[in-house]
Amino acid sequence: MDDGGTGERWRFGFPGRARAEVHTRGARLRSLILPDRWGHTADVVLAPRDPAACEGSARYFGATVGRYANRIARGGLVVDGVTHRLATQETGHTLHGGPDGFDQRLWRCEPFHSAHRTGVRLFLHSPDGDQGFPGALNVRLTYTLDRDDNLTMSYQAVADAPTIVNLTNHAYWNLEGEGRGNVLAHHLQVAAPLYTPIDAELIPDGSHRPVSDTPFDLRRHRRLSDALTHTEAQLALAGGGFDHNWVLDEARRDSPRKAAVLYAPASGRRMEVRTTEPGIQVYTGQGLTGDITGKAGRPYHAYAGVALETQHFPDSPNRPDYPTVVLRPDELYRSTTIHSFTTVAA
Repeated sequence: MDDGGTGERWRFGFPGRARAEVHTRGARLRSLILPDRWGHTADVVLAPRDPAACEGSARYFGATVGRYANRIARGGLVVDGVTHRLATQETGHTLHGGPDGFDQRLWRCEPFHSAHRTGVRLFLHSPDGDQGFPGALNVRLTYTLDRDDNLTMSYQAVADAPTIVNLTNHAYWNLEGEGRGNVLAHHLQVAAPLYTPIDAELIPDGSHRPVSDTPFDLRRHRRLSDALTHTEAQLALAGGGFDHNWVLDEARRDSPRKAAVLYAPASGRRMEVRTTEPGIQVYTGQGLTGDITGKAGRPYHAYAGVALETQHFPDSPNRPDYPTVVLRPDELYRSTTIHSFTTVAA
């Protein structure tokens, strides 16, 4: 495309299988087309109709967010005894890397293709002091589709000084197809016994709370509408839905393990998420207001899609008891998340 700073558009996939589209502005997943149980295809990733709409309420749709995904309280962090002040949003906190995060950058891109795998590699250089973060950072993100309809997102990063890193993808999913109503009939499973409660500003209060006997108990598949109709203070704090981190593990793992399953009964589409990350943020899209028109020409209202952001925990730089997010010059940051798509018979 490369008009008005929107960057390039890359499409990849295999005939008769899943097909993806990635844009270099924000290294964003803009489209993923999949068949349902009858073989009818639909795009299951929400995105604004205008590809150049990458700001305001549309800025995080499908984007790669960083240098630190999620929230850092009051825009402050300490690395090796040195305090760093980060750029903040209107809330007074730093969200998804700051006002000019990785979602706003033009990434360099190169394609690759083999008999069984196809995709793109994207590259970004973040200089020392970028949005207040210490150290220069070089990032590589690889989107891969294989012939079994697995979409893999693999991140690597190196730094020239101690810094913090937490990268994720912010796609909104609707397995019935984008623009085809809301996801309240979807079933969601999250393989976690604990979650991190939030305060009124959506910052974790520091505790890990058991999910038992709460709407957050998704260890078995649960219809989203059933979970979200509970009278629960935590749901109210998040605006009437989930905007919370589930604790999958206390540390990053070397190989991906099951984190979540999203299933749409009407279409039969099923998505399993596996990750090396210790947490997953579930956001049910309750803040969508209809001001964004999607690719199908329909506005996105509340619950039009659900985001499943594999990650380290929010505000980890200020929580020494959380898994570390510090990256040192002699280390390689690695993170892998796999989305596996199948269909379920009626």
